[in-house]
Amino acid sequence: METLIILLIGILVTVATYLILSRNIIRVILGTAVFSHAVHLLILTMGDLKRGSVPLLKEAEAPYTDALPQALILTAIVISFAVTAFILVLAFRAYQEAGSDDLHELRGTNDE
Repeated sequence: METLIILLIGILVTVATYLILSRNIIRVILGTAVFSHAVHLLILTMGDLKRGSVPLLKEAEAPYTDALPQALILTAIVISFAVTAFILVLAFRAYQEAGSDDLHELRGTNDE
C-alpha cells in the first residue's frame, strides 16, 4: 500500500512541477496547491503504523497510530488554504490592474 501512495506522491509532484513552470498565474497557484497536497501525503505515509505497545497505556501489544503526523498535516492544510486564498486574491487584483494573467507580461519589462 505504501508503494502505491509513494507512486501517487511522485505523480502529484510531477504535475505540480509542470504547473508551476507555466506562464499562467492561475496554473502556478494550482501547482503550489497540488504540491502541498503531495507533501501532506508524504508526511502521512512517513507516519505509518507503529509496532509494539501503546506508549501511555500498558495494555496488549497492538499496532497504533502516531498522532503527530496527523496534527502536522491538519496545521499544514489550514495554512496552505489561507496562503492559497491570499495568493488568489493577489492574482485577481493583478489581473484587474494589468489586464493579463501572463507572468511575463506582469513583469513589466521587455528583456527579450
